[in-house]
Amino acid sequence: MNPKGLFEGFSEEEQEKYAEEAAQKWDPETVGASNKNWKSYSDAEKKKILAEGNALYSDLAAVMSKDAARSDVQAIIARWHKHLQYFWSPNDEQLLGLADLYNDDPRFKANYEKVHPGLAEFMREAVKVYVKNRKK
Repeated sequence: MNPKGLFEGFSEEEQEKYAEEAAQKWDPETVGASNKNWKSYSDAEKKKILAEGNALYSDLAAVMSKDAARSDVQAIIARWHKHLQYFWSPNDEQLLGLADLYNDDPRFKANYEKVHPGLAEFMREAVKVYVKNRKK
């Protein structure tokens, strides 16, 4: 995977467009706070956050042959959930919604498919298990 990894397909302009779209679809305050958080990071911090995210998706792709409920897969999803804290603190329904977005929006799904075919679908299954386990 190149240095930009999963997010290589999104330019700054596209990210702004997606942020506007997200604000219209969901809570504008949450989207605004997330964007403010991102913009507050230094370039070095952004690079570290992106590298951490790309490592998560690479790790997830590496375990796709396993059951989404396995503890090692769930540990990666827990890391992903923690990683999202750089942007906002999603509740369980938002986690499920994000996993659905990765599958249902062709722009996002195409990006995940670049990492590994079927990654978005596998992630959605793993997130469903993760949320179900958190409710126990």
